[in-house]
Amino acid sequence: MKKILLALSVLIFIRSAAQISVGSNTPVYVKGQVLYVGQNINLNSNSNLYLRNNSQLVQGTAGSSANTGTGIISVYQEGTSDNFDYNYWCSPVGNNIASLVNNNFGITQLYQPTTSTASSTAAILPVGSYNGLANPLTIASHWIYKLTNANNYSQWTQVGSATAILPGEGFTMKGTSGFDNTDPEGTGIVNNPGIGAQRYDFRGKPNDGNISVAVGSNDAATLTGNPYPSAIHLNAFLLDPANSAATGIAYFWQQDKNVKSHFLSAYRGGYATYSPIDITSNGVYVAATFRSYNTDGTVNSNPPTGTSQAVARKYLPIGQGFLINGNSNGVVTFKNSHRVFYKEGGTLSQFEKPARNLNPKLTYTTKNEDDAVINPPLVYIKLNTIINNEFTRQLAIAFIATATDGIDKGIDAKNMDDDLPNDVSFWIENGNYVIQGVNFDLSKKIPLSVKATQNTTFKFYISQITDFDESQNVYLYDALDMSYHDIKNSLYEVEVVPGTYTDRFKITFTNQTLGINDEVKTNFFIYQDNKNQVLKAFNPNNEIIKSFVLYDMLGKAVITKENLEVESNFNFSTSGVSSGIYIATFVTGDNVKITQKIIISNSAK
Repeated sequence: MKKILLALSVLIFIRSAAQISVGSNTPVYVKGQVLYVGQNINLNSNSNLYLRNNSQLVQGTAGSSANTGTGIISVYQEGTSDNFDYNYWCSPVGNNIASLVNNNFGITQLYQPTTSTASSTAAILPVGSYNGLANPLTIASHWIYKLTNANNYSQWTQVGSATAILPGEGFTMKGTSGFDNTDPEGTGIVNNPGIGAQRYDFRGKPNDGNISVAVGSNDAATLTGNPYPSAIHLNAFLLDPANSAATGIAYFWQQDKNVKSHFLSAYRGGYATYSPIDITSNGVYVAATFRSYNTDGTVNSNPPTGTSQAVARKYLPIGQGFLINGNSNGVVTFKNSHRVFYKEGGTLSQFEKPARNLNPKLTYTTKNEDDAVINPPLVYIKLNTIINNEFTRQLAIAFIATATDGIDKGIDAKNMDDDLPNDVSFWIENGNYVIQGVNFDLSKKIPLSVKATQNTTFKFYISQITDFDESQNVYLYDALDMSYHDIKNSLYEVEVVPGTYTDRFKITFTNQTLGINDEVKTNFFIYQDNKNQVLKAFNPNNEIIKSFVLYDMLGKAVITKENLEVESNFNFSTSGVSSGIYIATFVTGDNVKITQKIIISNSAK
């Protein structure tokens, strides 16, 4: 086994080693790169390992951590520079105690950077003092909370300044006021410009190896996060078969940053939702619906306008916390195999904070940044509903060939804010969801749950289409008057009287006037000739045919023909089409849509 002993001050650009031992009083400085260590790290007394300019430490240790010594690593992360707003955190380090396990963390391990290697100890305000400062860095311990297996608001546990945060446990912390123009890395990015972000220096023993977090049944919520001094592949963690005790969905707190108050009744916030879908996809993300609160923590009936911004989530940056829900009593485990080197600010990784200008001197590429190109596209649409002109609920439908109409782990995401008095969700197995995966079918009707505690106006429209066939219409069906409304090209507004409706509103892909005409269908025959790799249509009544589209089960058009006019027979080659189930769709001159499922098997002879 190769072992590197670092006994001198060293600047590392990129280095891979089986083991590393950092000598006393001999700092190691890693700048803008990944330091990969196949096994353990020994940080001797008074030793320092600095991760700077978005550097990360990735380890290959299997199972338990074997890191030793009382030295420290130092790694930066930025949170919100606003002493009214929460960030959800998870520490990449623990106490620098000589042990062969990952150690607890406390906010006394947060420092204010002064140079690229030096930092000042942050002042910790006692519980009861509310406002932190940027310079000198002063942290209000009053806002340090954690949450484990909770079913209601009252189960948040105040931690304060105690070293009581276990490895892998998330914690809340509010930001700071003022500014700090120190530029410790010489990159042009200061600690706190007065608006945007506050930089913290995490110092301690690096977390490594398997880190388990307890989860409970019945959707009990646990605050956790990325526990390593590197990015993690969030999809790999959420979809790990060993983590079946959780639902496979991550929730991220977002807050209306225009509200400047510590009073709960003034808060405006909610949970954005991330569904990984599968290991290779970039996932589906729906924005948080900001809600307001009563003093007892319940939701009041006057949420504000709008939703939060979308944030990249696939590769979770250092320090980012998030909520997970359990579906059984057990644990979920973070592993070194979930760790990746992906720099924050890339197309798929962002910490939850206001955007700030990235350093133009930092350029980098990693294999992960090509994911949007090399991974198969994820097909989805987003439905926005403006409720009483006060706020917007965002939902997403992902079209996935393997999805069922029931609950699919890592795909269907529950509504974490379903105690809003007026709301819209997908209705799946008697529960409210904000992301639903379906197998595309033109005849499918996707039910919505609409809730109103007073006469409420709902305005439905499709806000985003991603890799979904642009020519395919999307409708909202209202069973009250059996009407269909085009919500892809226009907005449908309806006033709903108090009640909860789970069978009134549905998303559909055909409408009443474009349904299948039985008389025409009787005399129009669609047939797949797999032997000759041809789709055939027989039109004995010589109907005018305007168009033909062959859809795959994700709703993507694979063959499109326009202006077919009048022919008694139509033939379309399917030799270049993959084997599978498809939907053949013809539209007549009278706008009658004729559809039929077909099976293409190009292996047939």
